[in-house]
Order: sequence, then structure tokens, then C-alpha cells
Amino acid sequence: MTDRVADIRARLELVRERIRAAGGDDTVEVLAVTKVHAVDLARDAVAAGLTLLGENYAAELADKADRLATEGAGTAEWHMIGPIQRNKVKLLAGRVAVYQTVDRVELAETIARRHPGAVVFCQVNTTGEAAKSGVAPHDTARLVERCGELGLTVDGLMTLGPTSAEIDPRPAFAELRALVDRHGLARCSMGMSRDLDAAVAEGSTMVRVGTDLFGPRPDR
Repeated sequence: MTDRVADIRARLELVRERIRAAGGDDTVEVLAVTKVHAVDLARDAVAAGLTLLGENYAAELADKADRLATEGAGTAEWHMIGPIQRNKVKLLAGRVAVYQTVDRVELAETIARRHPGAVVFCQVNTTGEAAKSGVAPHDTARLVERCGELGLTVDGLMTLGPTSAEIDPRPAFAELRALVDRHGLARCSMGMSRDLDAAVAEGSTMVRVGTDLFGPRPDR
């Protein structure tokens, strides 16, 4: 075991301790966000037991997924967690296990055509911030229904907490949890390094963690 793998395992245990302290348990999934980091970090993350990996950029995800698969470096399940341009879906299809940021019908239609039966989360903007992607909460039902009609498997919803650390994130997380329950979905993806405690307290089933596992991201 390399020093970095051991360090990632130790950091993962600290994240799990935070999850438990917030009222969660070991069923809360930890999605390791490897964006901007080199592929060797993704390889070490898998070696440390982090098999759910998330990327924000299509080309970066495709490159890392292909290289790890070629190397036979463990089993990684890749999630797309950044905004998705429709012309990038062809690149992602066959490499992505879950598209977490489906926020419009047109994108769902493209995924259904390029990746029939794909597993998706609908992204909901529960903070009301104009700069954030996501369907409005009151339009969630329409998007979930349309994804199902297209043959996609809607497995959950995802959201981003408030940008400002001065704003209590719990109301935004509570709203997403209520929508997950209303639609009878299995997974609730919310909470990152900064605010995962509040997200877990409100019922998150998956936290997306980068900095607390791997330290600061390098410059692109």
C-alpha cells in the first residue's frame, strides 16, 4: 500500500465519522470527486476502497474511465456530476453508470437516444440561485415522469447547497429529501465536503466529497 492510498483511507474514515456524527450510517454512499486531479489519484482512490467516482467534465471522465479500465485497476463506477452538454452524451455513453445532473427534458431525450435505459438522477435547484443548474422544485414531477417515459431509470435526485457559507443549507437539503420521498426514489445525492453534515442530517444517501478526501484541487 502506498502512502497516498493509506492517507486516502484515513481521510475516508474521518468522512465516515462525520456522517455517523450527523446521524447517518455506513449505508450513506461516499462519491469521490476526482475532477482536475490526475488519473493516478483516481487509481489510488479505488485502491483505498472508493469505488464511486465523480467527474464534472465529460472528456476528463472518459479519459480516466478508459485508462483505469485498460489497466484493470479495480472496479470503478463513474458518475457524471457536472453540467452536461447534449453533444457530450455520445462521449459519456458506455462509460457513465449514473448521470446525476439531468436538469431538462431535452438532455433526457439525448441520453435516452445515446444510452438507452441509463440510470439518471434529476438535478433540482433547491436554493433558487440563478447561477445553479437544476429544475425548479415545482417542475420536478414533470421531469421525473418524462425521464421514465423515455425509458430512463430515475434512481434519485441531486442538489447543490447554497454557495454562501453564511446561508443555512438545511432548508435546501430538506426540500430535496421531501421530493425524493414524494416520488418514491431510492437515492438522495446532496452534501459536499463543506456541508455534508447538514445534508446527512436531512436525509442524504450520497455525499460527493473531493477536498476532504484528496486535499485542495490543482489548478486546471
